[in-house]
Amino acid sequence: MAINRRSFLKGAAGAAAAVGFPHIWVKDLGQAYASGGEIKVGVLYSLTGTTAVVEKSLHNATLMAIEEINAQGGINGMKITPIVEDPASDPATFSDKARKLVMGDRCVSVFGSYTSASRKAVLPVFEKRRNLYWYPTLYEGRECSKNVIYTGATPNQQQKDFIPWLTENFGKRFFLVGSNYIYPKEENNVCKILLEQLGGEVVGEEYVPLGHSEFSSVLNKIRDTKPDVIFSTVVGDSVIALHRQYKSAGFDPEKMPMASLTTSEVEIAAMGGEYGAGHFTSAPYFMVHESPENEKFVESYKRLYGADSVTHFVSEPAYFQVHLFKQAVAKLAASDISPENIRDAVQGEELMAPQGLVGIDGENLHTNLWPKIAVCQSNGQFKVIKQSAERVRPLPYWAYQGQSCTASGLKGA
Repeated sequence: MAINRRSFLKGAAGAAAAVGFPHIWVKDLGQAYASGGEIKVGVLYSLTGTTAVVEKSLHNATLMAIEEINAQGGINGMKITPIVEDPASDPATFSDKARKLVMGDRCVSVFGSYTSASRKAVLPVFEKRRNLYWYPTLYEGRECSKNVIYTGATPNQQQKDFIPWLTENFGKRFFLVGSNYIYPKEENNVCKILLEQLGGEVVGEEYVPLGHSEFSSVLNKIRDTKPDVIFSTVVGDSVIALHRQYKSAGFDPEKMPMASLTTSEVEIAAMGGEYGAGHFTSAPYFMVHESPENEKFVESYKRLYGADSVTHFVSEPAYFQVHLFKQAVAKLAASDISPENIRDAVQGEELMAPQGLVGIDGENLHTNLWPKIAVCQSNGQFKVIKQSAERVRPLPYWAYQGQSCTASGLKGA
């Protein structure tokens, strides 16, 4: 008996679904991603574990953006349906949950990750399955993937002005302390490259495990070496412990401040403003930024998550990247909605984010941002003391001459 192609595909798809592999025969067809008036996306931020202190706010900002879009009619009449998973601050769990969202739930994109360790853990899933990951966190650069939209700051958008400013105002002797994974080590490599150019020196370098809470030995080494600046790339709950123990040890931020790429309003809120006061952070966004877009963002966030809640330089891109996703998808017919088509559509897209006009670089899928340097005050908010007069293009290989991320891949490797 002859079997026509349509009957075969219909029967094969049904059989595949029966054994747990839905849509296996409709690979790459938009209908698999946008059907029944909904567009499914993954939300993959830790709600438990050592980095939950930060990642809960990224989760919140993502859902807030989705609610805003849906309240305005969705995307071309289709609602965004978030599929939420808790990877529990564990890279292996991130990978497992990402696989579920991509293969099981057929999400057209996933918004997620705070640490580079978790991003690296999920990257093979998105590259193998040709899906799209939206990563809102400042990061170390040196990555060039066609399956990630990077909306956080690259090293040239945080350190290029920060390190020279610190050496001019405090001195050239740095002690580096970070959490023990790729991001702190790579950012510290950039810091060392800049210090060498400026005639500075590293008097100590220490790494602690994620979730580490006992800094007495590190602080003793700092006391012995007497640096001008403590350069911190510690993340999560450890930031709180480090700041509190710094103050208990009797150190003075006016003489030896901590300068961080990772300490934001959310960690300050958790530790108390008195422990953050006098220390510095470089980032594209601070909650005090004055703009109509930021006023709306902060008011909406507080209304949903409490009057004492704070926004910060990772929750802000977690929020605006969902709106960039919306703009990209809105350019596509429902039948054309796929991870690869969204990636192509978002290149060059711009919007007025809380920090200012941001846009996705068409060459490297990173984001044009507005660098700032700020000092923390005792009320838990930052005071911006230096900011870029224009937005800065992302250069993920900026510190490594001869290498660059382009639309055709990594050049000069």
